[in-house]
Amino acid sequence: MNIKIISDSTCDLSPALVEQFDIAIIPLTVIKDGKEYSDSITITPADIFAHVAAGGDLCSTAAVNIDQYSKLFAQYADKYDGVIHINISSEFSSCYQNACLAAEDYPNVRVIDSRNLSTGQGLVVLKACELAKTCTDLDTLKAELDAFTEKVEASFVVEDLKYLVKGGRCSSVAALGANLLNLKPCIEVRNGKMVTGKKYRGNFTKCLTNYITDRLENRDDLDNGTIFLTHTPVSETALTAAKEALEKFPFFHNVYETEAGCTVSCHCGPGTLGILFVRK
Repeated sequence: MNIKIISDSTCDLSPALVEQFDIAIIPLTVIKDGKEYSDSITITPADIFAHVAAGGDLCSTAAVNIDQYSKLFAQYADKYDGVIHINISSEFSSCYQNACLAAEDYPNVRVIDSRNLSTGQGLVVLKACELAKTCTDLDTLKAELDAFTEKVEASFVVEDLKYLVKGGRCSSVAALGANLLNLKPCIEVRNGKMVTGKKYRGNFTKCLTNYITDRLENRDDLDNGTIFLTHTPVSETALTAAKEALEKFPFFHNVYETEAGCTVSCHCGPGTLGILFVRK
């Protein structure tokens, strides 16, 4: 079967990977000062950070609507035997619901809830590209991808809680306590939702080293295929430390460094770094 893979811009795959695997990307909407922009097309994370640093309000994101999805599916449904579209977790956005409603008019379109975000979603997209090569049945492919989403392990460490506080995802009291104790929380994706995991103490560089070690050391349940090191802007010192920590686990065949897109940037801000990979 000739199958087209599509994803929302929230998958945070690099332009090189998008081109390599011929993935179609539809952008979410980013709202800044009441104006709408297209994620990574007419607005970038750097624009968001500059706006907030200058005293502006946090930007927000809006889901792709049903009409946009319908037009997207119409582009490919007649040209391919099947279309697989992968969304950001349905717990984070109405993208999945909207895509499913749009897909009702296209018998050869299947929609996948990644149950994740950023390159956690990206891992599902890459798996879809792999499975599509030998696919003979769309429903079987969808079932395999739905099962695969449970194996993705995604987490980030956040240096500064300012964006999470402004966005209402963290109380100012909790942030004050974290700042006083020099704590850096690990935000994990579990069952499609973001939850707070271990809190690391010390400077950000040290915290990242400890975080990556905790995530990968003494694990016998890891798939050795692909791991992403995904981040918003961090200091060169912190990024180098994270890369060096990751190099101590030369287990993965593909190690990709990517920059987080507008969705993670809007909600977590600069100084956010995570590793995302797959369990067996």
